Parts: sequence; C-alpha cells; structure tokens
Amino acid sequence: MNKSKHFNITVRAWRQAGPSEPGKMVSYGVKDISPDISFLEMLDILNDSLLKKGENPITFESDCREGICGSCGLVVNGDVHGPDEHSTVCQLHMRRFKDGDVVTVEPWRLKAFPIIKDLAVDRSALDRVMASGGFISINTGAASDANSTPVARDKSEEAMDAAACIGCGACVASCPNGAAMLFVGAKISQLALLPQGAPERASRALNMVKAMDKEGFGNCTNEYECEAVCPKEIKAANIARMNREFLLANLFSKR
Repeated sequence: MNKSKHFNITVRAWRQAGPSEPGKMVSYGVKDISPDISFLEMLDILNDSLLKKGENPITFESDCREGICGSCGLVVNGDVHGPDEHSTVCQLHMRRFKDGDVVTVEPWRLKAFPIIKDLAVDRSALDRVMASGGFISINTGAASDANSTPVARDKSEEAMDAAACIGCGACVASCPNGAAMLFVGAKISQLALLPQGAPERASRALNMVKAMDKEGFGNCTNEYECEAVCPKEIKAANIARMNREFLLANLFSKR
C-alpha cells in the first residue's frame, strides 16, 4: 500500500463506442499519481491527458463522489466497486495501489444493464422496478405531526436500514445470477415495515416482483455476494421479507 510518494500505474480500461459497437480493453499509462487522490480523480487525470492528445476520453458515471448517489459503479481488478469492503468507487483512493500496478477497469456486465459507452451502463431497469410500486400514493391530506403515527423502534430501525439502499446495482453486478433481489427486497421492506406503506403493501410486492422478472434479472440462490459488496450493508434478510410479502400477496389476491 502506497502512503506518500507519487507513483505510476497502467490502466486497462474497457472502451466501447456504443451499445451495438464491439469493445476491447485498452491500456494507458498514468504518471505521477498522488496516493491521496480518489480513483475517479485518477480517471479524470487520465481523461485530461487523452484530451490533450486529441483522443476521446473514457466515459464513466459519477455525481456526488461521496458514496451517496450510487452512480459510480465499476469493476476494478475484478472487484465490484473495487477492493474496499462496503464502499463505492468514488470512496476508493489510490493509496490502495502501488507503483507499477496494472489496474483493470470494466463496466457492470449484465443483460439488465446494457453498456451505453465505455464504462457507463444503462441502469434504468432499477428505475422501472421502482416506478412499478416503490412509492406511496395514498392521499393522506396535509402532513401530520412527526410523532402522530406510532412506529415500534425496531421496525423503524429496520425500515431506515433498508431505505439506505442507493440503487447502485452492485448487488446485481456481484450476483452470479444477475439477481436484483437485494435491491427490490430493500425497497419493498422500507415501506412494508411502516404503517404508511400498509394500504398498498400487497400490490407493491406483486408489482415490483413482476417488474423485476420482466426486466430480466436472475433469481437468488443464496450466494450472499450481494450482501458482501453492498456499500450500505443492506442485509439479505430483506430478500426473505420480499419473498414473504410476495407469497402473502399472492395468497390473499386469489381469495
């Protein structure tokens, strides 16, 4: 682990001009890297050098760069979001690498997340799953006082833990089946655990699971890779809750 001196690395990045274009790995030398900069800042430096040479910069996604938005999804040296546990790429710093390292950077490689260009993928499948039922549409009138609806502390804590999901897609990218069940389980759980989500509880579970299947995501086989890489440490227990909610919704919808 490099802690002080600047160093040089080689970046092997996936380059693909468009969704229907062939792609390939291309190597670039990046010199005089400070161990204190983030991985995305290193990519910015690389892109600046490419622009100065008249070459196209590497396309990648980022926004908050604070581990909140979830847009910086990449595979770094074969690790989803990089080598740091429960972290995002924007929180990865170059001190994790050393002089002379070859760093491979790839996009999510999943049927449900088609490549747009280079390292950027289309994750709108998650948005469509959310739009199918991950919300509350019941008209409750004016906003009530914060404490007017009692919620048990343990349920409140569980709901908040599930709501921490940032929708980055790391769970899908790490799963050998390309399953989105941790994401969907978290989104169903955060509302199923609270009284405000009760009126649409059954329809939410049915619609979101149906939308998840329609998008081409795989099924869970209890590999727990999703839980291992989740930046917000969402627990696989939410998958079990999603399955219970779905089974109960199916049961009562047929009565």
